[in-house]
Amino acid sequence: MRTEVFITSEFITLGQFLKFENLIESGGSVKFFLEEIPVFINNEQDNRRGRKLYPGDVVSIEEFGEFIIVAE
Repeated sequence: MRTEVFITSEFITLGQFLKFENLIESGGSVKFFLEEIPVFINNEQDNRRGRKLYPGDVVSIEEFGEFIIVAE
């Protein structure tokens, strides 16, 4: 099952997304999270915290689930 993540801007960065979804406690944790946990965006692994996520993008994180970015 996919969790819908609504954004009000054109995009959200991967780091902002992780914080927004409470997968990390602070922005400083992003680097460590991405080093330890594989993150897939549209079925391609990506560990860039500045990666821009646009509506329609699907983020899959093992143990956390699958999320789809949706424009509000």
